[in-house]
Amino acid sequence: MRHLFAAIALLLSAAPLAAADLRIDPVHSRAEFSVRLLWVSNVSGAFDGIRGDVSIDHGAQTAVVRADIDTESIRMESARLRRWVLAPEFFDAVHYPTIHFESLPTPLLLLAQGGDVEGKLTLRGITRPVTFHLQDARCSPESLVGCVLQLQGTIDRTDFEMRGRRGALSDRVNLGMAIVLDAP
Repeated sequence: MRHLFAAIALLLSAAPLAAADLRIDPVHSRAEFSVRLLWVSNVSGAFDGIRGDVSIDHGAQTAVVRADIDTESIRMESARLRRWVLAPEFFDAVHYPTIHFESLPTPLLLLAQGGDVEGKLTLRGITRPVTFHLQDARCSPESLVGCVLQLQGTIDRTDFEMRGRRGALSDRVNLGMAIVLDAP
């Protein structure tokens, strides 16, 4: 019995911790979107409500980034356009108040030096694979506290059942995040 407890203790000590190693600073982080309107101008906005965490697997030297964006926190120049993007034909904020991104395990070196980050985006209750390009953060992979992860990507809005105004809006939606990492 003593050997069984020792084996269990050894397994538990080798398992990665479930707690986040870093958090997304909600005060200094932001997310943005833009979509082309009538091939002449852009509809764009910035979300203030972004939160999440980063879990690091030190053995594998990888990290998983999880970010939640509060759809209602969007700021736009036009109150009319804000009402429209929150309406059922676009973000549908009443039924889907959160946009969620979770990366696949990503090398720590890539988080520090930039490159493509693959993951899954959940928007309007639909989850699809996405790839965001991460700019060079110029941070040490050993200490990511204070780093700003700047991610840019494009999705097809029809993949997320955003089919309204197809004649007026581009199907391609640009998404960006500036995530500031902080200690938990």
